[in-house]
Amino acid sequence: MKIKSADFVMSNSNVTNCPKDRLPEYAFIGRSNVGKSSLINMLTQRKGLAKTSGRPGKTQLINHFKINENWFLVDLPGYGYARVSKKDKKTFQKYITDYFLERIQLVCAFVLIDIRHEPQKVDLEFMEWMGENQIPFCIVFTKADKLRPKAIENHVNDYLNKLLEGIWEQAPLHFITSSSSGMGQEELLDYIDGLNESFFKETL
Repeated sequence: MKIKSADFVMSNSNVTNCPKDRLPEYAFIGRSNVGKSSLINMLTQRKGLAKTSGRPGKTQLINHFKINENWFLVDLPGYGYARVSKKDKKTFQKYITDYFLERIQLVCAFVLIDIRHEPQKVDLEFMEWMGENQIPFCIVFTKADKLRPKAIENHVNDYLNKLLEGIWEQAPLHFITSSSSGMGQEELLDYIDGLNESFFKETL
C-alpha cells in the first residue's frame, strides 16, 4: 500500500464523538514511551503527523487520522507509566476500554512492544484483556534497530512463549519494526491493505 494522503481529523475523549464514517479503523496502542508516534510517522511517511515527545504519556486523547481517504489510523493514549494524576489515568483507562468495546468500525488493534525489554506484566495483562474481550489485535515490536538479529529473535520468542503460557493456544500475529530504519513498514501496510479489501468486500 502506498500512503497518498494522511490527515488529522479530530481528538476527543469520548468514543461516541469519534467520526461517524463507516470506514475501517486500526488502533495503535502501547505502554508510554514505546515509540508509537514515531512508528505512526514512519508508516505514513509524514514526519510531524503524530506528535513525538521525550516525555512519556503525552498522548492523552483518541486521535483519528484519515489515510488515503478510505481508512482511519487511531492513535490511543499509552497505558502504564505516565506523568498524570491517578484520576486522569483512570479516565484514560475508561475511554480506552470504551473505545475497544464500543467502536464497531475497529478492524484490528496493533499493540506496540519495545523489543529491547523482557516481557512486561502490564503488556501481558493488556493483551490478555484484549483476548478475553475478543478484540482482534497484532503485536508490533518497536525499536528493532537497537538490537542484533539474534537478540531480536530471542526477545520475540520470549514474549510469544510467555503468551502461550497464559490463555493463548496460538500466539497473535506479530511484526518487527524500526521507525528509524523503516523496517516493517511495507509488511504492516500490506497487512492493513489486505484487511481493507476484506472489509469493503463484506460491506458491498
